[in-house]
Amino acid sequence: MKKARQFDFMAMFEETRKTAVERSEQNLAVAVQDEEEREEKLTSSFKSTLKDVMNKEENAAGPSKEQEEQLEEQEEEIGPPLPPGMKTFQREDEEDEDDESEEEEDDNPLLRIPTSKEIVLDHGDKAASAIALDPAGARLVTGGFDYQVKFWDFQGMNTTLNSFRTTTPCDRHPVKHLEYSHTGDMILVVTGHAKAKVVDRDGHDKLTTTKGDMYLIDMAATKGHCGMLNGGCWSPKIKEEFMTCSMDGTVRLWNMWDRGKHHQNCIKPRSKQGRKTIPTACTYSKDGQWVCAASQDGSIQVWDHRKSYVNVAMKNMTAHSNGTDTSCLKFSYDNLTLASRGGDDTLKLWDVRKFRQPIAEASNLPNLYPMTDCLFSPDDRMLCTGVSVGSDEICGKLVFLERQTLKVVSETLVAEKQSVVRTLWHPKLNQIVVGLSDGNVKILYDPDKSHRGAKLCAIRAKTQARKQSEIMLSKNIITPHALKIFRENKPSSTRRQEEKARKDPKKSRRPDLPVSGPGHGGRLGNKGATLSQFVVQTLIKRKPDDRDKDPRAAILRHAEEAAKNPFWIDPAYKKNQPNPIFQRATNSDDEKEDDDIEPVWKKAKK
Repeated sequence: MKKARQFDFMAMFEETRKTAVERSEQNLAVAVQDEEEREEKLTSSFKSTLKDVMNKEENAAGPSKEQEEQLEEQEEEIGPPLPPGMKTFQREDEEDEDDESEEEEDDNPLLRIPTSKEIVLDHGDKAASAIALDPAGARLVTGGFDYQVKFWDFQGMNTTLNSFRTTTPCDRHPVKHLEYSHTGDMILVVTGHAKAKVVDRDGHDKLTTTKGDMYLIDMAATKGHCGMLNGGCWSPKIKEEFMTCSMDGTVRLWNMWDRGKHHQNCIKPRSKQGRKTIPTACTYSKDGQWVCAASQDGSIQVWDHRKSYVNVAMKNMTAHSNGTDTSCLKFSYDNLTLASRGGDDTLKLWDVRKFRQPIAEASNLPNLYPMTDCLFSPDDRMLCTGVSVGSDEICGKLVFLERQTLKVVSETLVAEKQSVVRTLWHPKLNQIVVGLSDGNVKILYDPDKSHRGAKLCAIRAKTQARKQSEIMLSKNIITPHALKIFRENKPSSTRRQEEKARKDPKKSRRPDLPVSGPGHGGRLGNKGATLSQFVVQTLIKRKPDDRDKDPRAAILRHAEEAAKNPFWIDPAYKKNQPNPIFQRATNSDDEKEDDDIEPVWKKAKK
């Protein structure tokens, strides 16, 4: 029997260690020797150059012109030029100049507003009352009083600026608010109907909230809204949660997991007298801690999202004029201030920590639409709002105000005799989207400060559709020794193939040509093309028959044969009626005689 081989792993490991140490010592010795040789070469070259310099100083007082030119060339940059976009080394004075230019831009807020260029999107004939951009800034959604929602893709659009999809979420109900979720995969659609909708990025329905029972007094007992919706928004922290407010006097929180069958929470704002009031706008704080709503009595009420909604956390009952619709509430990015756009032509700024009095107030800002926006700039230093065309205003415009004092920094005219209904300033794109009362949507941008978005479709020209004759066919596999049946023709343009197919009546599906002559293949000529013509022609061409003229003679032709060989009638009546009597109808007298012969029950009634 053979024995299995045994290995001494410790001995093998020791041998490999020794070989590794020896190799490392050899490599180290070689590296030290190379380093010594290199130092000797450097010292020798340094000594030679030093001697040359000493000799030149002794022989001449200063360097010659040739030497100066060589020194200047050495000082210049060596090597090929840097590719475009690469930053070169800057000196301290140049860096100071760049810092000064940036400080000037920060001091001057006008340089931060991207309104140098614009593009116009045609939504429809009626006011564009809702606009929304996804978080990435790739798609724009617009809605209006024409009951339609249009989807725009900046990457797929060209200078024609056409939308790629149009839907009608609720028939005969205007679109009041659109908002993308924070992940960008769903859109909240708020219309004049009592039901809110959630659709995906392509406009397909994902969820529809239920409608409540309008005959119940307690609105918290119903499963949904009973009146027209006024606004809505997504929760910034909980992905599946959104909020809506309605004319039934409630603010309801919904969850996607319930599929809209029942609200999650119902909030009922109250006036000073404790009566029901109608909320016109609602929003979340940036951290999702506060739920805020503005009502028709001019009040602004805030609830804590972490607690029950029975008691109000903060409220100001005289924030705006009583009987006006507060159109927008917006929290700042630092989550410390709240801006409110009132229906009393004012814009007010509130501190969450001191909610009794506004920090600043701007007036003389006409507001004719119950969905006019106000928003903070991406750097959180300015506010922007739209102005409607009233008795004093001729043009609709955007007004930019300082955050601390609400002083007007700049005014941008948007459209003549048209009101600004909606405003959106996207932080990533640094572009402003404006919805107008004539149905147009304008996108304001700056070529240097803005990114992507409208810049993609403003430059891209319309591609001309290539003719089919210019498109070449795909490559074919050439088999030179194949049979003629299986051999493929040489690849050619579709133009030649179309010409050949045009000559082939089967491929071109040529209609049947008109028949000339008597006809062929079961088809007749021009004279007998229809069935009626064919029947008439056969009747005319048929030869006349003499028997058809006298039918009695044609029948009596078989009388002799019937008498000799009776088959049907005569054998049955031979015993009872040997002499058959046939009715004669020669004249009126004969008819009377026949009537007398017949029995009474057979006589016809006169």
